[in-house]
Amino acid sequence: MKLAFVVPRYGRQVRGGAETGARQLASRLALLPDWSVEVLTTTAVDSGTWREELAAGSAEEDGVLVRRFACRSGRHPDFDAYSGPTLSGAADRTEAEARDWIERQGPVSPGLIEAVRTSDADAVAFYPYLYHPTAVGLPLAPTPTLLHAAAHDEPAIRLPIFQNVFGAADGLVFHSRSERDLVGSLFPVGGHRQIVLGLGVDDAPPGPIPPPEALGGRPFLLCLGRVDEQKGVGALWRFFLAYKRRRPGPLALVLAGPVVDAPPGHPDLVVTGPVSEALKWSLLRHCQTLVSPSPFESFSLVVAEAWAAGSPVLVNAVCAATMENVRRSGGGLHYRGYAEFEGTVDRLLGDPGLRAALAARGAAYVSAHFSWTVVIERYRSFVLKVVSRADPRYIGPAPGSATMGTPVTPVTRATPLP
Repeated sequence: MKLAFVVPRYGRQVRGGAETGARQLASRLALLPDWSVEVLTTTAVDSGTWREELAAGSAEEDGVLVRRFACRSGRHPDFDAYSGPTLSGAADRTEAEARDWIERQGPVSPGLIEAVRTSDADAVAFYPYLYHPTAVGLPLAPTPTLLHAAAHDEPAIRLPIFQNVFGAADGLVFHSRSERDLVGSLFPVGGHRQIVLGLGVDDAPPGPIPPPEALGGRPFLLCLGRVDEQKGVGALWRFFLAYKRRRPGPLALVLAGPVVDAPPGHPDLVVTGPVSEALKWSLLRHCQTLVSPSPFESFSLVVAEAWAAGSPVLVNAVCAATMENVRRSGGGLHYRGYAEFEGTVDRLLGDPGLRAALAARGAAYVSAHFSWTVVIERYRSFVLKVVSRADPRYIGPAPGSATMGTPVTPVTRATPLP
């Protein structure tokens, strides 16, 4: 089985839950007997500009052949000013207007699109739905396709171009039930093969994890990920500073991740920038709670990592995906507005037994549903079903079977497979 992933940016230098999930999935699939995995991507790293930062060409990374292609254009300088009016009434835009929005958003890489069009892989997996490589490339793929949409309820998903993208995918891979329900409410995909997979979650490092030295023993709440107003981080630090005015004391808020919108300097706000893996796990293990303020997530890897590290979580009640996992796991609390934020933080800080119980439930939930052993086997089986449905000559055998690499004759198609 040869599987190709198509992603707009890829590599250990790329920060972000979705990108990390795609890379980890690809590298673990490459370990399967008789499977080979390649990634078709661009030379960009920064999704805010898509400027070229890496060399074009091919290289092996963690057992995966990574083929990077130059960008003809990145994000257009006037994209932000253009995007707002375009996305207002997105469903009423013409196909031409939608394609113009996709082009201006970037990254546009003709070499990457040509590599998709001529791929000899048995299946091609696209991730996520929003960008040019998926919007333009997926309908052109000559073999069965899988779409890891990473969709959430945002205006862009209603642009008319995405009707064809979701309709052309032979298999749909979702991070959560709420994501599946959203896509099903927008597109006629009931007859497509689908799986709610989630993301694989790494185990916390074995043994004791020392506390972060820079905090000097202060108790802290943790927000891990891009420091960005669009991720709800601005609302979080404003809530936190209001909380500290009402609850003076040593508690800090740590904002750990790439900084897009910097908060004001304040002794109770600790902004670290990107952190190493060791520091990430230290922060996750020793925080009072991990706070996920984003209203727009399709899964939230950092929530699952907090549970794996042994900490509870506090999530924005507006976000359907994180709320789903909190409810299913019993591993956290939620807030909607400042009053609930204050009440839940008071409750968590004042009850160590509650924090421990929430963390234990979350850890059990991650182990049962999102360990890499579980995720890889479910995904392997799903890919084989999608490929065999497109070409009945391919029968997916058990892992390790001598016939597992039986080639698939490329399927030429102009319309989505049933």
